[in-house]
Amino acid sequence: MPGSDPIPDPETLQPGNAIDLDGEDYDDDEDDAIEEDDEDEDEDEEDEDENDDVLFEPATPRAVKLKMDTLVRRMLTGPVPIHVHNVIITGNTKTKGYIIESQASEALKKATTMQDLLRASDAVNSRLKSLGLFDSVAITLDSGPAEIPGSVNVIIKVEEARNRVSGEIGAYTNAEAKSSSVEGSIKYKNLLGFGDLWDSSIAYGFDRTAEVSAGVYLPRLKTLVAPVTVRAYLLTQDLLTFSSYKERSVGLSVGLFSNRFHNLEYHLAWRHLIDPSQMTSSVKMQLGHDYLSSLKYTLKIDKRNSPVRPTKGYAFIAKTHIGGLAPDSQSLRFLRQEFDLRCAIPLGFYHAALNFGICSGVIFPWGSGFLNRTTSIPERFFLGGNLSPVCALGGPKASWGFKTRATSPYEPKRQIDDENADVASRDSLGGNFTVTALADLSFDLPTRWFRERGIHAHVFAYAGNVAMLIQKFSWNWRCHSYKPISHGA
Repeated sequence: MPGSDPIPDPETLQPGNAIDLDGEDYDDDEDDAIEEDDEDEDEDEEDEDENDDVLFEPATPRAVKLKMDTLVRRMLTGPVPIHVHNVIITGNTKTKGYIIESQASEALKKATTMQDLLRASDAVNSRLKSLGLFDSVAITLDSGPAEIPGSVNVIIKVEEARNRVSGEIGAYTNAEAKSSSVEGSIKYKNLLGFGDLWDSSIAYGFDRTAEVSAGVYLPRLKTLVAPVTVRAYLLTQDLLTFSSYKERSVGLSVGLFSNRFHNLEYHLAWRHLIDPSQMTSSVKMQLGHDYLSSLKYTLKIDKRNSPVRPTKGYAFIAKTHIGGLAPDSQSLRFLRQEFDLRCAIPLGFYHAALNFGICSGVIFPWGSGFLNRTTSIPERFFLGGNLSPVCALGGPKASWGFKTRATSPYEPKRQIDDENADVASRDSLGGNFTVTALADLSFDLPTRWFRERGIHAHVFAYAGNVAMLIQKFSWNWRCHSYKPISHGA
């Protein structure tokens, strides 16, 4: 039912056919008039179908108004008890009925009052529209069987989307990171009737990064407690400028479970690292192909009033990534853990707020002989890229004012016989441990023109540390580190 107004809409509720909730007697004159109108309508509609399960009893405009007024008065004075007898779905010619039921029945049947049912209907309407399978969704409340007093039937009428194919293409520029890309995608909805969404996409970055991927999204099915996503991809990255290697990977990711707070994914990939220049010994040791079989779990709690400009509340995210879930000797075995905590404190003037944040991450190998192993460079932590850390939630990545991969342990490139070579060039190797901290003051600008357009100011300070717990792990915890410190407004 569109809208969240607790006062029922006469056209939506169809009060002439809904439950008679008042149980009061009207005056004799009104009853006589209603009976006369009913008799006239009965004579005019003798040839109509008597088994119509929606309009089973004709209703005059006066009767409609009386019942609506009575229902509204009762809802304004207190809860109106009801019982949802049945949920009826119509209009779905392609989509399986239980797909709609899984999004609607449980929420609707929990309602015990008319007010609760109106709110649940509004939520179900929005949920069904968000699937992208229907051009329109209408929810109607009708009276239940006469032998069950106070019962309601909920009728969900959907109109299948006429155009199931969509596509888009665009060019994107990230001024902060000084990067641009061209991306295109095409989608096909409801191919199998399970609410499935198939898509394929291609992206090319002018930093010589390219990705081709295809996937399918399946909403909640009978035997599944959560939606499932499956995606295959082919990725190439040119990181010769930053770390003297190129990466090519082919992989598959499967979303096993996802809801508001939890997300569980499985990743399977074959990856190949090459270095045509072979200028850094640490990178040269990791060249070749490896195999990634990993499980990634994310816990996210966000109680902030806005993810873009929070002025109160807190947010927390924790990511656990376990690699090496395969017996193959080439499989990467590592454990990576990340935390990100944010807190916003309102100051009470100019919509101002103080935001504090702290991020941390650690990665280390596991398995037989792990003390003599190193972690893979692509899995390590890098800070930089001129990405703003303000309000961002997701782990230690951004480092305002620094180039891509600029804030990490590094190693000078091997000298080559070239007079034009940059003798000061170096390769970023990434770190096994990182900590970042942020303090931010956001406030409205005094000019009304800025406030009306949502333009506000930030003054922030940011500091971080990326460390390599020496090239091979041992228990003395000596480290080589690089500490970025930035501030801005």
